[in-house]
Amino acid sequence: MVTRTLSLLIVFALMVPMLVAQGTPADDKIYDAVRTKLANDPDVKGAGLDITVKAGVVILRGRVHDDRAKEKASKLAKSVKGVVSVTNELKLFSQD
Repeated sequence: MVTRTLSLLIVFALMVPMLVAQGTPADDKIYDAVRTKLANDPDVKGAGLDITVKAGVVILRGRVHDDRAKEKASKLAKSVKGVVSVTNELKLFSQD
């Protein structure tokens, strides 16, 4: 009995970090919605942007053509249901 309980505790201890590291279903939906909005926007043209979502916090990385596209990307991401905040780390193509 003790061996079985100990085995279950070890398995549980090994599985919890994997489950926590994965995005939640809500994060997956947010990711998909943000990706779609950015990719379909004519100013942002965001198909090549890197988007990370963790607990509703969106991080945008990559390059855009101008400040207007950078600001619009934040605005579009913030408009997605479930987004708590947006960190915009986008850079302009003209920046090094």
